[in-house]
Amino acid sequence: MSNFNQDYLAKRQLKKGTAGWILLAGLGISYVISGDFAGWNFGIAEAGWGGFAIAAALMALMYFCLVLSLAEMSASIPAAGGGYSFARQVMGPAGGFLTGLAILIEYALAPAAIVIFIGSAVEALTGFNGPIVYALFYAAFIAIHLIGAGEALKTMMVISGLAVFAILATAIALLGDFDSTKLFDIAASANVAGATEMLPLGWYGVWAALPFAMWLFLAVEGVPLAAEEAKNPAKDVPKGIIAAMVFLLFTATLVLFLVPSATGAEVIGKSAVPLVDALKATGNTTLATTVNVLGLAGLIASFFSIIYGYSRLIFALSRAGYLPRFLSLTSKRKTPTWALIVPGVLGFLASLSGEGDLMLAMAVVGATISYALMSLSHILLRVKNPEMPRPYKTPGGTLTSGIAFVLSLIALTGVYAFDPRAFVYTIILYVIGALYYFLYSKNHLVAKTAQEEFAMLEQAESDLAHELG
Repeated sequence: MSNFNQDYLAKRQLKKGTAGWILLAGLGISYVISGDFAGWNFGIAEAGWGGFAIAAALMALMYFCLVLSLAEMSASIPAAGGGYSFARQVMGPAGGFLTGLAILIEYALAPAAIVIFIGSAVEALTGFNGPIVYALFYAAFIAIHLIGAGEALKTMMVISGLAVFAILATAIALLGDFDSTKLFDIAASANVAGATEMLPLGWYGVWAALPFAMWLFLAVEGVPLAAEEAKNPAKDVPKGIIAAMVFLLFTATLVLFLVPSATGAEVIGKSAVPLVDALKATGNTTLATTVNVLGLAGLIASFFSIIYGYSRLIFALSRAGYLPRFLSLTSKRKTPTWALIVPGVLGFLASLSGEGDLMLAMAVVGATISYALMSLSHILLRVKNPEMPRPYKTPGGTLTSGIAFVLSLIALTGVYAFDPRAFVYTIILYVIGALYYFLYSKNHLVAKTAQEEFAMLEQAESDLAHELG
């Protein structure tokens, strides 16, 4: 078995020490930043500004509690699988796979949705759109990832920086035009029970707006996927993910209050480019043009970083035997070649549907399932393994992860309230993936337990270091 371990795992190594906490925080921000430019605002159309503000506050609480829980687990279990690795540690192979599968659905479908939005942005700027644009973006950014993790993360930081600049510049420009009365310009519906000026579409609207509120934070949970490439995982990953979440709370607050108050909630609830439309309405036309261009940078940042995330998740699942093993082979540059290329091809094929909104809603279903399972993992780890070394401890302990668990289940049902088709399609996809595990891959795992897998990794790394030394 030891020779198998050494030979097998020597071909499946990521480059250690690539990312410090600042790069990891940048990764977390770039996962999410496109959500500040568009998508979130459609929640205003579902619930009115007041209803959406409540939905956004609930989702901010859910994500903050989840991030604090993930910070503890990532410090204790620094593996590239992120949520899959945490769940496998405490819920066994089946729990690990079902958690990883939910994250995989989110991370495989989100880039397909985002590249469609990128196509629309490119069309607005150049007149070109369609499959050629989608293929060029997939090919270009997968190629950058194949060059190396360090190069990819630094490129991502630059792109994210441009997007953050656009949001901050927009906020400063709109500050003087803040008018709270415009936040409540959507009339209360006469056909909805309990409709008020604050909740013009009632509490049902708040429920249906939850998936859009998630778009302000969706995918920040992917920071632990970089754990094996961090310089000091026990310290860097918790600091990185918490710093990213705090910054995203700040940018979400800016766009939630300043953008609708400049033009009115009703206009922004229907806008394809809310920041741009708010700037145009207030006479900031030159800045509006700049932000329109930099909005593309925001989309690219999220597209680019989620490709990184799915490749590390697929690498970890494949290395453990849950997915075909060739997907975890790494190149001389220590990048997971096939884990980047194969999902990219599948994502490109999904993008040909042109239904970005549907894929986005399906990604949210996968996300909420994974949040519930990751929160449950934190609770069970605290109960079953109280003596586990915890370099970082979640404030509030299981109460914090319990809040994330309950809110994630409520958010899951919110997708059904908004788009039953997306909910049903994702559940079907999830069941097919589960059947693959129970009928095939559970009998082809490389290691029976998480502890055995981690021991194999440590031994392989030790053997490799000995050879190089």
